[in-house]
This record gives sequence, C-alpha cells and structure tokens, in this order.
Amino acid sequence: MTPAAAPDARRAVEAIFRIESARLVSGLARMVRDVGLAEDLAQDALVRALEVWPRAGVPDRPGAWLMTTAKHQALDRLRRDQTLVRKEDQIARDTGARFAVSAAERAAAREHDLGDDLLTLLVTCCHPALGREAQVALVLRALGGLTTEEIARAHLVPVATVQQRIVRAKRTLRAAGAGFEVPARDELGPRVAAVLEVIYLIFNEGYSATAGEDLVRPDLCREAQRLARVLVTLVPEEPEAHGLLALLELQASRLGARTDAAGRPVLLPDQDRTRWDRLLVRRGLAALARAEALAGDPGPYLLQASIAACHARAQGPDDTDWARIAALYAALARRAPSPVVELNRAVALGMAFHPAAGLALVEALERDGELAGYHLLPSVRGDLLWRLGRLPEARAAFAHAATLTRNARERTLLEERAAACASAGQGE
Repeated sequence: MTPAAAPDARRAVEAIFRIESARLVSGLARMVRDVGLAEDLAQDALVRALEVWPRAGVPDRPGAWLMTTAKHQALDRLRRDQTLVRKEDQIARDTGARFAVSAAERAAAREHDLGDDLLTLLVTCCHPALGREAQVALVLRALGGLTTEEIARAHLVPVATVQQRIVRAKRTLRAAGAGFEVPARDELGPRVAAVLEVIYLIFNEGYSATAGEDLVRPDLCREAQRLARVLVTLVPEEPEAHGLLALLELQASRLGARTDAAGRPVLLPDQDRTRWDRLLVRRGLAALARAEALAGDPGPYLLQASIAACHARAQGPDDTDWARIAALYAALARRAPSPVVELNRAVALGMAFHPAAGLALVEALERDGELAGYHLLPSVRGDLLWRLGRLPEARAAFAHAATLTRNARERTLLEERAAACASAGQGE
C-alpha cells in the first residue's frame, strides 16, 4: 500500500467499486440474507475506503479489502440489532466455519442452486412483490454498480424518482421476507422478463457509458454477456433469452473498433471492420438462429438482434441493408413502443431512403418532447442536416448535443463535428 493524492485515491476507489460492487453485494447478500442491507453495507465500505485510501494508499487487493470491511460492518450491525444468534448459521457458512446440514437440505440446495451468486442476486431482486420499474432500478444499483443518475438517464426519469424506487424496493423485499433466495427453476418464469431487461440495461451502460472519461466500460459488457449465457441454460426454451444473448454478442463484437488508440469514439461508418470480433459474431448469429427457431412472433430482443445481425453480415457500410433495418425498427416500434426506438428508426430511414425522411421523424419527436434533454436527439438531427447540406443548422444541433451529454468522449466528438460544420460552411 502506498499513499496516494486524494483526487487520485478517490478516482481509484470509484473505479474499483464499479468493478467490485456486484460481487461485493452478492457476497454480502448471501451472508446477511437481505439484499437491501447488503447494498447498504457495500455503500458503507465505499465510504470507509474514501476515508482511508487517500492517506493509507490503495491496498494490493482492493476488492478483498472492501469485502472484509463490509463483513466487519455486517457483524457489528447484526450485533447492534440483536440478530446475531438468528444469523449465526449464515455467517458461519460464509466465513467457512463448521456447521451441520442435513442430507436433505444439501440435496435441496443442489436442486435449486443457480450456481452463481450474481445471477442469484439478480433473480432475488426481480422478486414478484416488486413492480418492474422497482426491480430494474434495484438491480442496476446493487448489481450493475450504476449510480442513480445513470439509472435515471437510462429510463429518462428524474433522479429523485429512481431514488424513491430503490428505497421502496428495499422496504418491500424486507417486508415480504425475501432474503437471498434461490427459486426453483420452474419458478423463474415470472421473473425472466425483468431479468432480461436488467441484463440488457447493464450491457447498454457498458457499451455507451452515461458519464465519465471513457466511452465504453467493457467490464459491464462482459458481465452482462456472462449473465445472459448463464440465463439461457436456465430457460433454454425462452426465445427472448436467446435473442438477448444474440444481441449482446453481436454488439460486443464491435467494442474493439468503437474507439481509436487514444480512446476517441469511432462512428459506425468509419470503423475498421477487421477489428470486429468474428468469434462473437458467430456466437451471436448462432444464438439468433436458436431464438428464431423457438419464436413465433419475434419479441423486442430478437428484433434488435436481427438489426445487429444486418450490420454484422455487411462487408462494409455501403453493403448494409438499411431498408431491412428500417423495417425491423418499425416492427420493434409496434412491439415495444419507445421514443428511442423511433429515433433509431429515423436514422435507418435517413440511410435507407433520404435524410429528409429521417429528419421528418426527428422533428416529430422534438415536438412530442419525450426526448427533451436526451443528447442523441440533436446529435441525430445534426447528422441528418449535415447530409442535407444545411451546415449552420447542423452545427447548432451538434453544439446543443454536446451540452447535453455527460460523457467526456462523446462531448469532444460532438464539439468536433460542430466545428467541422463551421469549417465546411466557411469553405463554400
């Protein structure tokens, strides 16, 4: 351990906590049998690290340090609440102490065990006692390591709304007596839709980070892919599980080409497709084929995977079947209506037919107002205006988008595109 400057130590704590938070919360939940308490203990450990690491230095094994600190706090809290006796078996099990378990109990545990603490935490947080919005918010906070601001942005709702959802979700789980439970496989059905949505949102935050200095967070993408792979083994007849896995594998195949050597974003038309991971492409297409074989009416994840497959199969930007992508987005808009889906459809229409077709849909979305404050709306508008040769308007749109994003890399790219519009206009 070597002392570090306070700002450097704080950045290190926050970065490490993002990486370790899911395992930290899931390990604590197994110990205390209470997801809400586990998340609180993890936050307490983070606060302690922010106090200690700036003066003592970042430990060699920061994840272990956080877990040890949180476990000590758990024991202290259990003693204060006079629940130590009731929790001894769980604590002893977690700390490796010897205890007696009947053969029947061991057999039942093997039968119901999902085999993964993180997936168990995910399924626990998707308890039927919670509404969908509460399920998603709680898991993104406890397992995804996302801040309330990031969750709010993903759902286009105020931060206070997300905070209330998380607090109420913890109270509801506690009132329902829902500990770190492992439901039988035949009880997974009612929770699958929520689990799929949460995995999807975790991946999206990794694929395009809401805030910070990096455009992508590959650790979140990999975790989401791993959870999706485990899930399809648990619900092998669920087409949307295979559809989600296909989508994540295909999207992840492009991660290495989305940024240059300096970490700057590279737009899809400019990406070096030799850097796309062909193994992930093959895995994604195979998962898509399984989903299609199982599905009747394709669901949202299967449709999105089909869109990703259009990009994966194209040899280059000019070979992309944008008309099919536009049709798939139209089908997705009917199946899962969303202004974000419509914005993506606007991009596809602009590519398949004419930029004016996409711009008309963007202007309708602006009038609707649901995407007010969403930086990709003026960004897409700017791109369509650029292609129409309306450079002063394009420059204003890109500049406005730059003020809305909280990701430093995206902001720089948008500012550069605004400057390019200005330079091109002067050269006319």
